[in-house]
Amino acid sequence: MSETASKAPGAVQADPGRWKALVFIALAQLMVVLDATIVNIALPSAQQDLGISDGNRQWVVTAYALAFGGLLLFGGRIADLWGRKRAFVVGLAGFAAASALGGAATNEAMMFGARALQGVFGALLAPAALSLLAVMFTDAKERAKAFGIYGAIAGGGGAVGLILGGFLTEYLDWRWTFFVNIPFAVVAAAGAYFVIREPEGGRNRSPLDIPGVVLSTLGLVALVYGFTRAESDGWSDSLTIGMFVASGVLLLTFVLVEAKVKAPLLPLRVVTERNRGGVYLSLGLAIIAMFGLFLFLTYYLQVVKGYTPVKTGFAFLPMIVGMITGSTQIGARLMTRVPPRLLMGPGFLVAALGMLLLTRMEIDSSYATLLLPAMLLLGLGMGSAFMPAMSLSTQGVQARDAGVASAMVNTSQQVGGAIGTALLNTVAASATTSYITDHMASATSAPQRQLVQLEGMVHGYTNAIWFAVGILVTAAVIALTLVNAGKPDMGAVTGSDAQDADDAMPVPVVAH
Repeated sequence: MSETASKAPGAVQADPGRWKALVFIALAQLMVVLDATIVNIALPSAQQDLGISDGNRQWVVTAYALAFGGLLLFGGRIADLWGRKRAFVVGLAGFAAASALGGAATNEAMMFGARALQGVFGALLAPAALSLLAVMFTDAKERAKAFGIYGAIAGGGGAVGLILGGFLTEYLDWRWTFFVNIPFAVVAAAGAYFVIREPEGGRNRSPLDIPGVVLSTLGLVALVYGFTRAESDGWSDSLTIGMFVASGVLLLTFVLVEAKVKAPLLPLRVVTERNRGGVYLSLGLAIIAMFGLFLFLTYYLQVVKGYTPVKTGFAFLPMIVGMITGSTQIGARLMTRVPPRLLMGPGFLVAALGMLLLTRMEIDSSYATLLLPAMLLLGLGMGSAFMPAMSLSTQGVQARDAGVASAMVNTSQQVGGAIGTALLNTVAASATTSYITDHMASATSAPQRQLVQLEGMVHGYTNAIWFAVGILVTAAVIALTLVNAGKPDMGAVTGSDAQDADDAMPVPVVAH
């Protein structure tokens, strides 16, 4: 059928409160994204206060990443089963409670537990937020604007976290990097409860696929933990290798189980559709490049250039401005006029150009002439590419699969982040070590030795950034070749048409 939602029998009219709902959905998304980076800035202070050893401090980040990454698919399926609004509100309440626990932590065990709990509720909240957008915004032009705002927050929120984390840690106390989540969560939950009206009939009431839940959770946890171990203990560590092997076996078994069970946790139709597969893959690769860069630039600015945490946060502002501009002004305006691949491919290439500039980084590089233009290009490119990718990842999906499809976007981002941090950090560390080994013999005084150390660090960063350039170019090639959807149909497809539309050109679906 080609009738628009307004004419098609059984179609639901657009919810009049959808734009108010977007405010609260965006607020919740901002809270989750902020949390990924805000705690990094506070980590040294928290470690000192709570007496966390150097060997254990990674668990402040890892406990969150494992729970969040491992439970995302399960969280998306729960959102489809319970209803996205209920999953969204419960996720917010749980995230706020876990944040309060983290802020009040008195020892390392309490801190690690709080971070794991944040990950659990984040895994319920994140797919519920994205799938609510997917089912509430069905008009192509409105959907473009809504996903433009959401994409800008998803991309720029991490950099905002660096600024906010710097302020809170420097002027208040590291505990406020946790407590700050509570007002965000309360406002978003109250707003969602009173404003969000989820379309009827979009739930997936099939029984839970317990083998799928167990296999996917264990497989993803093993994968994320494998990359985390690789960063700290090396790629040849026996436990690292064991985790990768276990992850491969578990995830392969998961795919075989999903192909056979009656009500799968992840219906394979969600990922095997060419466009969605292309989005998940290219987005995951782009995140690998971005997460590694955040880490290197933070260390470069603080250790090499001597910036304070607050100044470091502000140094990332051009990237935020670029992301918001790319997402809301370029992506949202062009999304209804050109096919998604013509935004995603060039977007990733513009970001790669920004990354390429950073390969010229030296100890005395100027912020104004090198870092600022590079970050602007990175932000513009990522913002332009993220926005159509986020939208396309849930277009054409049956309403009952919206939560799981949204969870796959978050899973590709979360796993991409873990891979990026570990992979690029390993490349940087080995390049730094070899540089210092080669040059330290010629350094005779303490200042010269210190200079060699700093030069070695920068050499390591630029080596890793070259890898990131290659990864972004690969993401662009995948987007341009795999994503073949045309520009969005200006009408919405009704729920009864969803089955036929699922493997056709992606268009928004309204449940009834």
